[in-house]
Amino acid sequence: MSPLWRDRNHAFLAPGRVDLVRHFRGIKRRPPVRHTAACGQKPGLPSWEAPLEQLQKMLAGAAGTELTVTLSNHFVRYAVISAGTKIESPAELYAYAAFRMREIFGERVATWELGVSKWDPSSGGICAAMERDLLARLQALAVDRKVELKGAQPYLADAMDQWCARFNRKKTWFALVEAGRLCVASLRDGAWQRISSRRILHSAEDELLATLEQEAMLFSGGREPVEQVVLFAPEHPRLALPGDCGWRAVSPPTGNKPAPAHYPIVLDG
Repeated sequence: MSPLWRDRNHAFLAPGRVDLVRHFRGIKRRPPVRHTAACGQKPGLPSWEAPLEQLQKMLAGAAGTELTVTLSNHFVRYAVISAGTKIESPAELYAYAAFRMREIFGERVATWELGVSKWDPSSGGICAAMERDLLARLQALAVDRKVELKGAQPYLADAMDQWCARFNRKKTWFALVEAGRLCVASLRDGAWQRISSRRILHSAEDELLATLEQEAMLFSGGREPVEQVVLFAPEHPRLALPGDCGWRAVSPPTGNKPAPAHYPIVLDG
C-alpha cells in the first residue's frame, strides 16, 4: 500500500493508561476512532511495561498502518541547552547535551537514548532522554504488529511544539500536569531557561504552586507581583490556582490548533 493511503495511529503511553486514535486515509472520509484503556503496573518491571503490552493488544489488526507515540513525562527526562552556548556542529550539540544530562542525572544516562531539539544560539534548545530499552521495545512492537513506527515524542516537547509559537510574551511559563506528574518550563524572549519535572505526591494544586514559586526564585530577572502561567492539564479539568497566590493561569492559545486527539483526558470512573 502506498504510504499516502496508510491509516495513521497516534498513541499516548503513560504508566496507568494508553490512548490510541486511528486516523483513516482514503477517498471516503471517516472520522477518527479513539480507544482508551487503563492498565495496572507489573511489580518488579519498568512502569512502561504494562502500557506497552496494552498498546500491542490495541494494535491488533493494524498491519500496514503508521504509528506515532507520545510518551508521558513519567518516561522522559529533560535538560535545557542554554542559549549562547558555543556549538558549531551537530556532533558538538549532541556531546554537550550528553554532558548536561550526565551533570544532572549522573551515570544513569549511559542506558538512555538522547534526542535533541532544534537549537540555535539565540533560543537554545532542550534534550529529552528515554530508556533505551523502551525505545527498543517500541520498535519490536512495531515489527510484531507490522506497523511503521514514525517516531516517539516526549509529551512536554510535543505540547510545546503545538503552541509555543503563539505564546508571544517576554516571559513565558508553561505548566503541563498529567496524572501523577507535572512539568514546568520557562522561557524568556523565546529562549529556554529551565525545565522542572517531578512526581505529584499530594495535591496537584499545592504542588503546582510550590513548583512555580521555586522555579520563579531561580528564574533570571526575578518574579513579577503577578505572573501568568499557561496551564495545560486535560486530566485535571478542575485544577485551579488560588486567586491571591500571585499566579494567573490561562489556557494554551490553541486558536485553530486544538490539542491532539490522542492526548489524555479524564478516564470515566
